[in-house]
Amino acid sequence: MPLFEISGQTLSILPQSNFALEKNLQAIVERNLETVFNCRLIQSEFSTGLQHSGRIDTLALSEDDNPVIIEYKKVESSELINQSLYYLAWLKDHKGDFERAVQKALGDSIDVDWSEIRVICIAPNYKKYDLYAVQVMGANIELWAYHLFQNRFLYLEKVQTGYSPLASEQEQPEVSGKNPVMVAAGKKAALTRATAVYTVEEHLEGKSAQIKELAFAIQEFITGLDADIQEVPKKNYIAYKISQNIVCMELQTQRVLLYLKLNPKEIANPPKNSRDVTDKGRHAPGDFEISVKNMEDFEVAKPYILMAYQKLGG
Repeated sequence: MPLFEISGQTLSILPQSNFALEKNLQAIVERNLETVFNCRLIQSEFSTGLQHSGRIDTLALSEDDNPVIIEYKKVESSELINQSLYYLAWLKDHKGDFERAVQKALGDSIDVDWSEIRVICIAPNYKKYDLYAVQVMGANIELWAYHLFQNRFLYLEKVQTGYSPLASEQEQPEVSGKNPVMVAAGKKAALTRATAVYTVEEHLEGKSAQIKELAFAIQEFITGLDADIQEVPKKNYIAYKISQNIVCMELQTQRVLLYLKLNPKEIANPPKNSRDVTDKGRHAPGDFEISVKNMEDFEVAKPYILMAYQKLGG
């Protein structure tokens, strides 16, 4: 689909171009890593040692403190995925090397979360065989297609996310005698990856029927916004994300806390059940907190969830 520029009532097609060098694509992503993927750069061109003889294009840390590998190609190539898998296997076996690199780049206070390793591939296009391979292999590999227009506009689109087929086949808990919306939403969001330690079920365990009902309603609303939204259980919260977290949900005994990727200072007349947690300690990322105790509170929260989704390009 071409990209059109609006000039008054006239549409004109913006011609596509490409980067002169693959390194140019890598450089612009790394310089804008927080904006694009909300990650912190650990090292560019990270050497995996003489024996492994590899060099990871971009090594980063996600907003959830998960390791991130980013690989680039300026042409369509199956080598990109194979190369990324090669580095993923290396990283799993060399956690200490990564943690030392994190300490060198960001300081000693970072506690790396190894429950998930995020692998991002960026190329102009992918073969159908590659899309299928990523879909069935189970690893957390994201395929992103980029399109450059007039060397001025860069469009990034997620075209595939690997997930564990077993996760969506697991039996889900029942509420009020019926299977919850988690099953229906399973095709829209990766529930629990093969590499993950935490599950949605662990967050629901011991919670009241009311809290579970709220959680399922929130889940259905968020995953219904976009088929590319992923559901990623963490130790203390459940993240909903595309290129970065949109909202994080923390289930407590008597309420559900939502942490949204919004700047509280830009929100006029915030609701009474919200607060600015920019400078407050919390488990989940997201500076705008909304407390949800019932469905009425959730109705209040919906416009702000939508706002966070749209702020991130949804």
